[in-house]
Amino acid sequence: MDQIDSKILSLLHENARMPISEMSRMIAMSQPAVTERLRKLEEQGIITAYRAQFSPSKLGKHTTAFVLFKTNSCQDFVAFSETAPEIVDLYRISGEYNFLLKVLTETTESLANFLDGCSAYGFSTTLIVLSTAFEDKSLAATATKV
Repeated sequence: MDQIDSKILSLLHENARMPISEMSRMIAMSQPAVTERLRKLEEQGIITAYRAQFSPSKLGKHTTAFVLFKTNSCQDFVAFSETAPEIVDLYRISGEYNFLLKVLTETTESLANFLDGCSAYGFSTTLIVLSTAFEDKSLAATATKV
């Protein structure tokens, strides 16, 4: 991967719907060359999907929390997590806790209700987000030769 590939990834991160014609103008390459680079990035598994990003607050999700969770039944907790709409990210982690969850809810009250439902699987520590300096930072700037 070179600087051109990094620039392509950066442009896609900003706007995954950017037309190839616009992308090719911005990086001073022909459309077929940009198309070929995109194809190779997809084949290499560097680009795994093209997605829309949603505003949680516009969807009524005003409370974000990170939950450290400890359980003796990881498979059962993962199965529960897969069906829980409040959990948007689930990470298996090392240390005292088994999992780190990113949870989006309407209010702190609905967060408390969600946590009550989790208690059947183990115990947790909850960190409520007060503000976000940045989120979903692009990996393109840190990309190295693959």
